[in-house]
Amino acid sequence: MIDNVKSSLSISSQCELLGISRSCYYYQESGESALNLELMRIIDKQFMATPDFGSRQMAKLIRRYGYNVSRKRVSRLMKKMGIAAVYQKPKTSVPHPEHKTYPYLLRDIDINRPNQVWCSDITYIPMRRGFLYLVAIMDWYSRKVLSWRLSNSLDSDFCVAALEEALEKYGTPEIFNTDQGSQFTSYEFTQTLKDAGIKTGGTHL
Repeated sequence: MIDNVKSSLSISSQCELLGISRSCYYYQESGESALNLELMRIIDKQFMATPDFGSRQMAKLIRRYGYNVSRKRVSRLMKKMGIAAVYQKPKTSVPHPEHKTYPYLLRDIDINRPNQVWCSDITYIPMRRGFLYLVAIMDWYSRKVLSWRLSNSLDSDFCVAALEEALEKYGTPEIFNTDQGSQFTSYEFTQTLKDAGIKTGGTHL
């Protein structure tokens, strides 16, 4: 049975373990029409072959199968299924123009013990078509990787999840130093640091 509330596994992972498609799960859960179920089946199958397809390309392909569907409809179904295109040009440290920037706090500081300063970084892993993004939370002094997460999109959720895991396992550092990437200056990420009483520091890109 799939648990969409309490389980730490994503719906996609639970479906994979149970051997059912995501489209089947969403049909049972939300009563999608038979047509939408068929569209979701096509999307699910095609995404495995071409993970770089966004809603525009996916809608164009589905029309070739004889379905008169709009991009908006395909986009809604992809979003509901938790599918996002793995983009071809990774940009892992893009500042958000409306986010607060943070001062560099490590100048003239002697970093001489674990849990004094943590840092994080996002890198990309090239796949056959596209990329996956890897975020790592590290201890500056020991260089130990405290936690990590993979994602096929650059939203802040997977960064927050990695941060929360590190805090749960290793306690709190005095300072968290990052670049000014939008994931790390987002409200969700900085509020998690603030709630834990951690000073936020940044570098200038």
